[in-house]
Amino acid sequence: MSDTVGMILCGGKGKRLRPLTEQTPKPLVELKDNYTILDKQLFEFKNAGVETVVLLTGFLGEKIAERYGDHYFDLNIEYVQEEKPLGTLNAIRLGFEHMGDQPCIIRNGDVVSDLNIKKMIEFGEKSHYPLSIFINQMRSPYGIVEISGDRLVSFKEKPLLHHYINGGVYYAQGTLEFGDFESGDIEKTVFPVLASENKLGYYKEDGLFWMAIDTSKELEIIKKEYQNREDKPWGYEKVLIYTEKYLTKELFIKEGYQTSMHYHENKDETMYIMKGSGYMDYGDRKDYFTENDTIRIEPGLGHSIVATDNLVLHEISTPHLDDTVRIKDYYFRESVKI
Repeated sequence: MSDTVGMILCGGKGKRLRPLTEQTPKPLVELKDNYTILDKQLFEFKNAGVETVVLLTGFLGEKIAERYGDHYFDLNIEYVQEEKPLGTLNAIRLGFEHMGDQPCIIRNGDVVSDLNIKKMIEFGEKSHYPLSIFINQMRSPYGIVEISGDRLVSFKEKPLLHHYINGGVYYAQGTLEFGDFESGDIEKTVFPVLASENKLGYYKEDGLFWMAIDTSKELEIIKKEYQNREDKPWGYEKVLIYTEKYLTKELFIKEGYQTSMHYHENKDETMYIMKGSGYMDYGDRKDYFTENDTIRIEPGLGHSIVATDNLVLHEISTPHLDDTVRIKDYYFRESVKI
C-alpha cells in the first residue's frame, strides 16, 4: 500500500482546550507523557503500510515541524502550511495540490481511535465510490431511561445509539472534486454534494474506542484511558489489575494483525477470549479459538496471537509485568516505548 499517501489535518486552534492550546497545537496534546495525539496517528499509519504522510498545518505549525522533521517512525513527513485559515476544505485542497492525484487516507488531527487503517485502505481501494468515510456508532452523551406506559422501567448509562456519525477518517481514490467551493468545512460543503451524486461510500467497524478531543472533559477521559494503556503495532495492551499475586491485562488485536512470536520465562498465563476470533500460532501448529474460549500458556512456550476478527482478550497471569522474550517481530519499532 505504499502508493497510498496519509494526510492529517493539523491546523485547528483548539479554542475549547485553552489555555493548553495557546502555545501547543492541538495535535501535540499529550495522551500520556511524551506521547501525543499525532504520535499515535503517525504510528498507526506506519503500521498500516503508509510510507508518506502530509501534515496540513496552520496555527503553531512550526512546532509540529520541529517535533517531526522530515522523517518520523520511518515515515516520510511532508508539510503544507495554510497561511490563512479557510477551513478543512481549503486545507485538503492544498494537500491534493501538493501531492497530486494519488490515493489518500485523510484524518482529523484531534481524533483518537483504534480504527484498523490498513483494512479501511483495502476497503477504499475496492470501493465503487471515489470517497469512503469512516462512520462510527454514536454514543449518547447522557444516560437514558426506558419507559413503559406510565412508569419508568430502567436506566442505561450512555448507551450506543442506532445512529452513526462521521468518524473523521476518509479514504479518497484520487483528487476530490471541490466544485465551486473555496472555503469552509468539507463536511458541510463537498461531502453533501458527493452524497447527492451517489459518490460517497462508508466504512464502519462497530465497538471501537473512538473519541474526538475537543474539550478539557474529553481530554481528561482520554488521559484516564491511557494511564495503564500502551499502544502496540497490532492494537493495544492495558493493565487492568496488578498486585503481588497476579496480573490482569486486556489485549486488543486488530483483524489481520498478530503479536510478535514470543515466550515468557516465568509468567504462567491464562487467556479468556472476550470478543472476536483468531488462532494461537506455536510455530509448528495453530490452535483456533473464538469468543468464550480459554487458552493456557505455560512458561517457555513460544507463541503468537493472530486475530482473524477484531479480538479482545483478558490475560490473567502470575505478576511478571515485563517478562516477554521476543523470538520474531513483525513490526517497526522506534522512538517511543511501543
